[in-house]
Amino acid sequence: MSRTTATVAASLPDHWEELVTTALLGTDRRTPPGAQPGPQAPSALLDAAAAATVRRRAGLRPAQPAERLRPAPEDPRPALPPAAARRLASLLADRPGASGGGRRGTAPDLMELLPQWLHAANARGYAAPPQALPALLDATRGRTDLRPAALRFAGPRALWLARLNPDWRFALRAAPGGGPSAPDLRDPQGIRRLWQEGLFAERVTLLTALRSRDAAAARALLEETWATERAEDRLMFLDSLRAGLGPDDEDFLERALADRSRNVRATAAELLSALPASALAARMAVRAAACVAVDRTRDVPTIVVEAPHECDTAMERDGIAAKAPHGRGERSWWFGQLVEAAPLGTWPARLGGRTPQEIVALPVADGWQGELHAAWCRAAVRQRNAEWSRALLGEPSAPEAGGPGAVSLAERARLLAALGPGERAAWVAGFIETHGLSEAFQLLGVCAVPWAPPLGRAVVDALNIARDAGSYPWSFSGVMGLAERCLDPSEASRLDALLAVPDEPEDAAPGAGGYWSEAFQRLVTTLRLRGEMLAELAPGEPAP
Repeated sequence: MSRTTATVAASLPDHWEELVTTALLGTDRRTPPGAQPGPQAPSALLDAAAAATVRRRAGLRPAQPAERLRPAPEDPRPALPPAAARRLASLLADRPGASGGGRRGTAPDLMELLPQWLHAANARGYAAPPQALPALLDATRGRTDLRPAALRFAGPRALWLARLNPDWRFALRAAPGGGPSAPDLRDPQGIRRLWQEGLFAERVTLLTALRSRDAAAARALLEETWATERAEDRLMFLDSLRAGLGPDDEDFLERALADRSRNVRATAAELLSALPASALAARMAVRAAACVAVDRTRDVPTIVVEAPHECDTAMERDGIAAKAPHGRGERSWWFGQLVEAAPLGTWPARLGGRTPQEIVALPVADGWQGELHAAWCRAAVRQRNAEWSRALLGEPSAPEAGGPGAVSLAERARLLAALGPGERAAWVAGFIETHGLSEAFQLLGVCAVPWAPPLGRAVVDALNIARDAGSYPWSFSGVMGLAERCLDPSEASRLDALLAVPDEPEDAAPGAGGYWSEAFQRLVTTLRLRGEMLAELAPGEPAP
């Protein structure tokens, strides 16, 4: 370095931002500090920048030492069996193909099997291998549906890692107790401090976690600050009471009916109507019963409806929305809300001691059947009433597509959710045998996994019938994907006869036979792979 350069470098302060500003303005307008105006100024600026760069790269100024990183916490759960650990690594290494459409071929989709693997591993209480945690967190980052099971399996070490990598911070928000300031739920002072000082997301997580542990304590915490919370926050906090909802929540929810926010009032009314013994449910029962009666003067007993003529302030306070949506009549709108919120136990006494099946079978005068039955469907779903759900679904083999009460596939799926797993599977199997697979996709989604044998047989038989008929194969790809994940692995041996390419009828879709053969090969391969996965997780148990 020349003497001039050294002099300039020594005289100029090592302020990189100031040097950059001088370069942007130009040395004609701004002379570098310590230099003389003139033709040497640009060289002086460059010399100073070079010297500053060397100093910046050469080392760091002494600073206060950072706190030494604490070791990751121990995970006391038993380690995975070696074969299961290798299987997890292969599942995590699989990534969906970049191409969007086209045939999938015969290879199983491993990432779609990861949720089942995690469920089985969690059921047996295994700990995640430390070397698999980064890949597991990466896979979970893009799949929010995986997070609850994956973070449960990953355990405390995953939260330790998430605090070190910004890409994994979602785990701190998603896992109970994952936030850096989240206290032990057995620490009352820490809970109160976080509730009063925490961010909104932290408070929601805290309230949800506490609600699952001690519903009364969570409600008491919410009551303390309820009056000072923002309306949108009150709505989110109120929604957390759905978990563990019980009679002890009634007093608080009754007070929420007078809230300033219409949405908060509506949510409080909905929660109260899910408590059949609540005062609001009793008020709704009186109003709804006044609108529905049995006319015994006709040749056949018939339900008659007299919808309300007004929506008064008391009805509005109890959650009835006064303004009807576009295209709906006001009276039918009010009537549907009243029936939906009334306890289903109201109707047998009101309608001559009849059972739900007998009530649903009664004719309804003046075109009110659709509105009345739809409201009963919503009530059965809200109150999770299996008897009414069964009555409204009707027989799966009934010629009418919607049964006596349900009018859409979505409504039938919601009603099925109130039934036990075995009954649910049997009903859907009967529906498929009568109506085929084309309308059954939503219904299959609410059935327990693995599918019960009658349901599995019904699905496979329907797919076989569609194949032999030369049906357009790609329209069944969604059901085939569900079968890969939900069919019992023991069904694999029964499917071997379907692997050959079938003879294509003259009116079949071009290439349909080859597609069906590939799809069944993939199904069989996936089922056997799932069976192996379960055996690896339970090495001492008989194979499924």
